[in-house]
Amino acid sequence: MPKFTVDGIEYNTEDLSENGKAQLASLQFLELQRRKIKDEIAVYNTAKASYITGLKAELEKSQAKEAEDSVDVG
Repeated sequence: MPKFTVDGIEYNTEDLSENGKAQLASLQFLELQRRKIKDEIAVYNTAKASYITGLKAELEKSQAKEAEDSVDVG
């Protein structure tokens, strides 16, 4: 007897009408999709942090080169 919980109350799926079962299936599908999106966002945030780190490193190199070039010219 599969069970599910809504607002802290446990129910049996067997007690649901066909419409109730369809609503539960839709809710379960929605929750799965939300978890997938949450996981995707975590991947995007990790990639963003990596790109920012790489960009900062390039900016530092560029600034160091400019400082070096200005010393050579002077």
